[in-house]
Amino acid sequence: MAQKKTRVFSGVQPTGNLHLGNYLGAITKFVALQADNDCLYCVVDLHAITVFQDPDELTRNTREVTAAFIASGIDPKGHIVFNQSQVSGHAELAWIFNCVARIGWLNRMTQFKDKAGKDRENASAGLYVYPNLMAADILLYHATHVPVGEDQKQHLEFARDIAQKFNNDFTKTIARAGYADGFFPLPAPLITGPATRVMSLRDGTKKMSKSDESDMTRINLTDDVDAIAKKIRKAKTDPEPLPSEAKGLEARPEADNLVGIYAGLAEATKDSVLCDFGGAPFSTFKNALAELATTKLTPIGEEMRRLMAEPDEIDRILADGAARAHAIADPILAKTKDIVGFIRG
Repeated sequence: MAQKKTRVFSGVQPTGNLHLGNYLGAITKFVALQADNDCLYCVVDLHAITVFQDPDELTRNTREVTAAFIASGIDPKGHIVFNQSQVSGHAELAWIFNCVARIGWLNRMTQFKDKAGKDRENASAGLYVYPNLMAADILLYHATHVPVGEDQKQHLEFARDIAQKFNNDFTKTIARAGYADGFFPLPAPLITGPATRVMSLRDGTKKMSKSDESDMTRINLTDDVDAIAKKIRKAKTDPEPLPSEAKGLEARPEADNLVGIYAGLAEATKDSVLCDFGGAPFSTFKNALAELATTKLTPIGEEMRRLMAEPDEIDRILADGAARAHAIADPILAKTKDIVGFIRG
């Protein structure tokens, strides 16, 4: 595949039960970026096992994420869709980065603190060095841009720090290899759209999550028409009508979330949504949102179910993507080894 203006890399963990937050926060961005970029979209199964995964569920979830990619409009022929564990360079480069990154950097990463909680002594070493693997995912392909949500910006900054330190540490051999401006590019974040962070339908201050005990907090990509409509009707709101402009959503987290979801699904701005619904009661707005959500999401759920019924075809797509990912990654990894001083056969 010929390289276009930019190379985009991003991944989604196969932890099951994909929901509207995954769709609006990541997958729709992936689809849009295909038009003007050379894209690699990865199911990051190595990241998933930083906490224990049932092996059969991991297999199923990897296929489900792949199905969601394709059902949402990602083209696995024009771009690359693969699962991380099929390209060994991710793990090899991560080890090199384990030796480049500093303990102090890792200690500042908020995601480990959030996931490990008070029982951090019992957390896996993999969860602790997770940012080094994430950096390897991106830099293994010399990606120039990474679509990220607000909560992932810290990890991208970490990847940039690793790239910069590697370039500084190995200046002499990098220059000898013909890279006068450094070997690893510093990837830039792509944060776009009105709904980069989708919140719970029952609490506008909490992120929509598959781990929430109540299924009413989220819209799953495989929900049917009735389930989507019911969840939107029962979504938490406040007593006031919708404002006429986005500034009026401040200090109204539930209203802001629902308007953001509508804007994301409609590919519009919050202000344009409120131009149509400002002053309207939530009952009117929720009916419109339910109609929009079912129109957008139910075809995706139907196509996901069709694809999941053909696991061999999903596995073929992943294997083909992995072979094409290898073609990009292997020369970069080989050059990295030369720069570090490893002898290759």
